[in-house]
Amino acid sequence: MKKLIFPLICMAFVYSCIAIKPSERINFNAPDSYPEGIAFDSTRNVYYVSSARTGTIGKVTPEGAYSVLHADSMLKSTYGMKIHPDGKRLFVCVGDANYSKFTSLDTRQKMIRLISIDLASGKRLSDTDLSGLVPGKHFGNDLVFDAKGNIYMTDSYANVIYKITAEGKASVFSKSKKYETKGIGLNGIVYHPAGFLLVDNSNTGQIYKVDIEAPDNVQKVEVDQYFLGADGLLMSGDDKLTVVVNGGNDKIFQLKTDDNFKSAWLSGTTLAADRFTYPSTAVRNGKDIWVMNAKFSELVDSNAVPPKYFAIQLAKIKPLPKMKK
Repeated sequence: MKKLIFPLICMAFVYSCIAIKPSERINFNAPDSYPEGIAFDSTRNVYYVSSARTGTIGKVTPEGAYSVLHADSMLKSTYGMKIHPDGKRLFVCVGDANYSKFTSLDTRQKMIRLISIDLASGKRLSDTDLSGLVPGKHFGNDLVFDAKGNIYMTDSYANVIYKITAEGKASVFSKSKKYETKGIGLNGIVYHPAGFLLVDNSNTGQIYKVDIEAPDNVQKVEVDQYFLGADGLLMSGDDKLTVVVNGGNDKIFQLKTDDNFKSAWLSGTTLAADRFTYPSTAVRNGKDIWVMNAKFSELVDSNAVPPKYFAIQLAKIKPLPKMKK
């Protein structure tokens, strides 16, 4: 038996080295940008990334080459982004919530805009101001399209969901006591083809279901745990929801439902060994899910040196068995 000890130790060491290897990353050079939002353009085979620090909207190839699509210091910060169903325009949440190097007293926690960018030329096509719809502080964080081309956008400080029609008319779509919290509240948002929205709350860790036809009908999705630090959401088929969580947890979770998200259970998660660095939003590229590592924990560290490189990381979801109630 003694002869087996050394080989077994070697095998265990090799296995442990393999097990702790992080998932694949696309590293790109974009100094001090701190990208938060991400979108994938399958036609052009490129990722678009936002910037909480400078507002610049960039492009990243699968090989990691970064270039600027649209830049304007007046944008302050850019966050969530989605490609329009026509494949020609990129819609982006714009504001001055907390991290912009171009922040100013007249815009800080006041500005909230939705812009669209022509993907062929990089020129701005539209610019919608939503700051007058609700009094108080504003933080436009994420957006989603429904089947009719309407846009729904979260305001993480005012804790409301706005609706912007295909014609550009903006209004308050959903406001509920259930959303209210201090700090960053409503954040990631997705549309379900059954006719409802799912939206998470970063500060409470809860997920809400909002009926498109009856926006006052806001129901908490019954899940066995809270997702404190919940950020981006991504639909994975009609019965799976991917939740990006940061703020120390830094993992990607997957929920599954069998009742149209009246309730859901934890069906999968990434491993701690993947070492995400403040993941913020996720996007699908084929069958794979890729996540933006925003590195915001470094942004609020006065001793940290602003990084030059950021990474889009593959999320490998490990399936979990359904727990019996």
